[in-house]
Amino acid sequence: MSPTYRIASIPGDGIGPEVVSATIQVVEKLAQKLGKFQIDFTHIPWGTKYYKETGQYVSDDCLDTLRKFDAGLFGAVGAPDVPDHISLWGLLLAIRGPLQLYANVRPVRTFPGTKCPLNTATEGIDWMLVRENSEGEYSGQGGRSHIGQEWEAATEVAMFTRVAIKRIMRFAFETAQSRPKKHLIVVTKSNSMRNGMVLWDQVASEVSKDFPDVAWEKMLVDAMTVRMVAKPQSIDTIVGTNLHMDILSDLAAGLAGSIGVAPSSNLDPTRKNPSIFEPVHGSAFDITGKGIANPVATFWSAAEMLVWIGEKDAAAKLMQCVETVCAAGVLTPDLGGTANTQGVVEAVCAEIEKL
Repeated sequence: MSPTYRIASIPGDGIGPEVVSATIQVVEKLAQKLGKFQIDFTHIPWGTKYYKETGQYVSDDCLDTLRKFDAGLFGAVGAPDVPDHISLWGLLLAIRGPLQLYANVRPVRTFPGTKCPLNTATEGIDWMLVRENSEGEYSGQGGRSHIGQEWEAATEVAMFTRVAIKRIMRFAFETAQSRPKKHLIVVTKSNSMRNGMVLWDQVASEVSKDFPDVAWEKMLVDAMTVRMVAKPQSIDTIVGTNLHMDILSDLAAGLAGSIGVAPSSNLDPTRKNPSIFEPVHGSAFDITGKGIANPVATFWSAAEMLVWIGEKDAAAKLMQCVETVCAAGVLTPDLGGTANTQGVVEAVCAEIEKL
């Protein structure tokens, strides 16, 4: 009997509902065509509209709700009329931390239909970025006092724990080990941040002893930005803190050609909780409702989701179809094409039909 996977669909804000709807069409078509598994998407209405109606971005039982699913497909969060720190902490960070989705994984490569803007990347880009996703500057520690006074003070405490560093470091070494180059760069800022970042370096050195076949090095985050531009071929897998990798992963997507095709996974490697898969691009309110949002990042995120739940062959077939469509020039305007979102969906579904 073929398995059925229960997926939470959380479209969210902006172009989120457009790209998630597009992806559901494609994944359901794939499951139907292959006939090896069934996929059941359940809509969850969390987001800014929900916030304006209820005063909160997610329901009180959001964690228990999500734990009923095998995985989640997320669109975007953020709206022009709600401060970003309210929307982000209200939805995404309210899920990532409590569910301990501590590994944020972002594959970045020169995708068919994108043009790498780097003349140094003669062979294109193929990187794997691993971001610690549960603490650092995003741990929620800190506060403000004397608000509105000239002497108002604000602190943002970066929290680093040995247990969290060790688990993300092991995950990063395992990821590097699974790739042909077996090479890992550990990004820190331990010359000036002499506590948390030095602990990162120390734990990396300790964990490396369990992976003698992985060549690794450490690099300061500022120097890493230069290396990404000047020597892209020298990079394979990168691991870093929540804040550093948040920034570097967007830079990486831009260097590869477009943030419009960049996927991400919020993983609980222990599999005690469902992992959440989302495009990197955000809510993009400048194009919301125009029908031209690029769904490829969400397609790729869904492919990563299929790998995670055990349907690796289906994921490979999905990516094969998406790449064929992009290589044929069926592209949205952000990649220089003239297709709309639904046009890309129909083209990918037509390729799936040929499988």
